[in-house]
Amino acid sequence: MRRSSLASHWADKGMGGLRFIDLFAGLGGFHQALDRLGHECVFASELDPLLAALYERNFGIKPVGDIRKAYVEVPAHDILCAGFPCQPFSKAGEQLGFECPQWGDLFEYVVKILEQHNPTYLLIENVPNLMRHDGGKTWRNIENRLRSIGYAIDSTKLSPHLFGVPQVRERAILVGARDGLDGFGWPVPTHKLEQLDIRAVLEKNPKDARALGPQFIRYLDAWQTLLDALPPDEELPSFPMWAMEFGATYPIIMATPKHRGLSSMKRYRGAFGVPLKGMSDEEIAAHLPSYALDGSQAFPKWKIDFIRQNRAFYRKYKAVIDPWLPSIRAFAPSFQKLEWNWKGGPRDLWKTIIQFRASGIRAKRASAAPSLVALTTSQVPVIPWEKRYMTMRECARLQSMGDLRELPSSQTAAHKALGNAVNVDVIAAVAKALIMDNVGDPKIAMRGEVANADEHLAA
Repeated sequence: MRRSSLASHWADKGMGGLRFIDLFAGLGGFHQALDRLGHECVFASELDPLLAALYERNFGIKPVGDIRKAYVEVPAHDILCAGFPCQPFSKAGEQLGFECPQWGDLFEYVVKILEQHNPTYLLIENVPNLMRHDGGKTWRNIENRLRSIGYAIDSTKLSPHLFGVPQVRERAILVGARDGLDGFGWPVPTHKLEQLDIRAVLEKNPKDARALGPQFIRYLDAWQTLLDALPPDEELPSFPMWAMEFGATYPIIMATPKHRGLSSMKRYRGAFGVPLKGMSDEEIAAHLPSYALDGSQAFPKWKIDFIRQNRAFYRKYKAVIDPWLPSIRAFAPSFQKLEWNWKGGPRDLWKTIIQFRASGIRAKRASAAPSLVALTTSQVPVIPWEKRYMTMRECARLQSMGDLRELPSSQTAAHKALGNAVNVDVIAAVAKALIMDNVGDPKIAMRGEVANADEHLAA
């Protein structure tokens, strides 16, 4: 890979950058960030053989596999970087935390390596839910464990959009230093969301883009018809629009319809206002939203609020909604919901950024993409004005990896890897603040004239 300007600066002075290790490396976001600052990767680990092979082709280093077996092979280093698997802590998973049988013990192996080599710095990234997991106990355990082995630590949440990358993707960042953090300050954001434009990472009608299917175009056309019919001088709802609640009257307080007994629903109206009178229990169940039948004894408050808001919205605009409602009734439940996230923006779905989610269609201002997720290619951001999904290379730019030589060959593998990746620009900003701005650190003082390094970074 191209040697960074800071690496050249240190090399000219006969000095090397610091040595770092890249644990649970994935696509190598830590590697790219630290290499940009002139530091040298001396070890990497990645369990996925396809990603490990890709890492070797991109960076010339062959990662070891299971760190549980290979942690004794880790060489001496100055910086430990780790983005250990987030599945045990993600809101999208079972949130088993350290009790997760597959991944829960990996943090302890990070600790083993720290105890064995005493690197000067550590840098950890994970999902923001890690900070909230188990009421915050998991995060406090991590902090206390690291302090107990001699590190001063600090943590925060950062998103790429704060540093000029058009993606809103908050992540938990933890830094540590064995000699203290007196000279450390978190990098100051350089951008506001409204200053960004998703077009900065897009290509014009790229040939390799996956086209938006006809059915998805019908979903957007149908919802656009409703937006066009609503009074233009009144704001669109800030709550998600749930079409199945338009005209519904089944009770939502105290108990769910299933818990009350389906037979007691016959004097009400179900989804889309269908009268339930004279129906069997089986027929009633078929005409109620799935969330009214999930076995819960009562609806949570947030769901009651959404239902009430949607029913009030329907009553206000009944004359507009009733003629439109049949056009959407045959859609899958996920696409009978629309979340409009562009307050004051033009009421044109074809000018927004779209994400088709299990919870509904989400339409956002085209300033930035929603968070890349590793769950499924169906949630890849959609560029409606070109009726296509974002390409792998465009998604790579959202992770500041646009220059990465090779990406996974399949779209599914690429989007999964990018959804799990750390953002290079975010990590580079944090690492620079941690390592270069910590001017009192003896290793840095020995290795170069750090006070003059900023001009070389900007070159």
